[in-house]
Amino acid sequence: MRIAFLVAPEGVEQIELTDPWQTVRDAGGTPELVSTKAGRVQALHHLDKADTFAVDTDLDRARPDDYALLVLPGGVANPDALRLDERAIAFIQAFFTAGKPVAAICHAPWTLVEADVVDGRTLTSWPSLRTDIRNAGGNWVDEEVVVCGDGPNMLITSRKPKDLKAFGAALTEELRKQRGG
Repeated sequence: MRIAFLVAPEGVEQIELTDPWQTVRDAGGTPELVSTKAGRVQALHHLDKADTFAVDTDLDRARPDDYALLVLPGGVANPDALRLDERAIAFIQAFFTAGKPVAAICHAPWTLVEADVVDGRTLTSWPSLRTDIRNAGGNWVDEEVVVCGDGPNMLITSRKPKDLKAFGAALTEELRKQRGG
């Protein structure tokens, strides 16, 4: 089962990429790094440069139909750059159109606001996004993980790196369901 991790070329919060990545691997999934450009992405640890990671597929070649689930890691710069890229927004929208689950943490729900997919949904995020989410018609709550929906169009969201354990548990549960287990 292939899982897409969509990130910008620079600015993804490293732990919000690597921790869910390992969760997907531990659950028997195959994570793939999708970005707006081929090559490598520069991760951050807060505002400091961290490691770089090889891109598996760029958005010109990535097809949402090839993936079972989409993960949107946070960091401030990462979703801010993605929401300005029409291909990234179309990629996200395609998961919702196809009824596939999407998981987003920290600032990543900015891309969901831009993709116009939060209306009527309950979700969480880094607290500074609450007004954006409410203005887009979403119901923002302050919880470590929120699972909105079951099955088609499921949305899993978390607030911050300290919530990664709960975020990972929700991801693992969804992957288990998709496997029929």
